[in-house]
Amino acid sequence: MPLQPNFTPKLFSFLRNLKRNNNREWFQAHKAEYETSVREPFLRFIRDFHPQLEKLSPHLIADPKPSGGSLLRIYKDLRFRPDAPPYQTHAAARFPHSAWKKAVAPGFYLHVEPKKSFFAGGLWRPDPQTRSRVRDAIMSDPSRWKKATRSKAFKMHCQLSEEVMKRLPPGVDPDHPLAEDLQKKDFIMWATFTEEEVCAPDFLNRIVIICRASGPFMEFLTRALGLPWAEGEKAQVRDIAEIDSFEVV
Repeated sequence: MPLQPNFTPKLFSFLRNLKRNNNREWFQAHKAEYETSVREPFLRFIRDFHPQLEKLSPHLIADPKPSGGSLLRIYKDLRFRPDAPPYQTHAAARFPHSAWKKAVAPGFYLHVEPKKSFFAGGLWRPDPQTRSRVRDAIMSDPSRWKKATRSKAFKMHCQLSEEVMKRLPPGVDPDHPLAEDLQKKDFIMWATFTEEEVCAPDFLNRIVIICRASGPFMEFLTRALGLPWAEGEKAQVRDIAEIDSFEVV
């Protein structure tokens, strides 16, 4: 049986129209189109992605619940910006580690937007303590870090964040062979997609391939923070609906 795409060009058409008409009246008049072209296809993608992600690590969450699961709300939080446009003009889903409510934890993120679609994973803008723990892990096991970020599969399917801090952290030798990695602001990998690629029948398979290629990288970050990765390692699974933000945004 041929693969069926989760997403169609109707998703991008809706998001373009929403950007031009970002108001409640227009959205309410086109809410049925949002449901059929954006929300339902994304929930199907999350459902189909779940068993594949679980193979990578049982501690990563792909929750297809219509509310409070992996799919992020299209409604903006306007408590502090009441005059801002009320809707996001992209669709997105988070796939966090099960410990993310009680600790900073790496995870995956899928962002679908006209001309700006991408899939990412890791730690975005970690706090200084978290960044320090990752740096310590890199210096303690540089060979495993290099295998995770410089393997043929990783370089073929992923890009590593390049933004660095103005200065090396205190105590880091400027001549250290991994000085550039130790100076990073983020520990993020990503891959970009065209609209045609997002709507292709093999899009889910491409995401799975990227997850496998970045698996050692994600495992390195997870273990650097003292969190479980493999089956049998305990983690307290908690309701991810209670938090609206995520490290990878």
